[in-house]
Amino acid sequence: MEWTGARYADTPTVEVRAWVDAPPDRVWEIVSDFSLMPGMSDELQSVHWLDGAAGPAVGARFVGRSRHEALGEWETTSHVVECECPRVLAWAVEDPSRPAAVWRFRLDGKDGGTDLSEWMQLGPGRSGLSFAIDEMPDKEQKIVFVRMREFERNMTATLGHIKKLAEER
Repeated sequence: MEWTGARYADTPTVEVRAWVDAPPDRVWEIVSDFSLMPGMSDELQSVHWLDGAAGPAVGARFVGRSRHEALGEWETTSHVVECECPRVLAWAVEDPSRPAAVWRFRLDGKDGGTDLSEWMQLGPGRSGLSFAIDEMPDKEQKIVFVRMREFERNMTATLGHIKKLAEER
């Protein structure tokens, strides 16, 4: 990731892509199984569905518990905002009308495999990162850049895990 000088209010985004040698239906089984996600992430520790939901559907909510060496431990409630099997799955963190972040997987079937992407947008709603920026407003651009670079690295690892699982089965 190259330096952009983005500020939190700019709602910066990052996207990573991977080619998966498996059909979209198979990749979707993994992407939509949130119980697998903590095993693919250094930060996400657990996920559990709320209100009796057993999986993703527009309007379904889940709690994610996370941990980061510098940011500590936290939990957020996310809302599924897009769910079109086997093409797109997206969720907004905290308030869906002004989310702390938005995450999205896109699956595009091609040549017997899947072009898989993971995209995220930081903000516009406040998040744990907002507190660090409040404490060091003169370092906002660096704080945002470092966190976006961490997201990019973690997302790349997640797609690597998804690829491995999908291609093994």
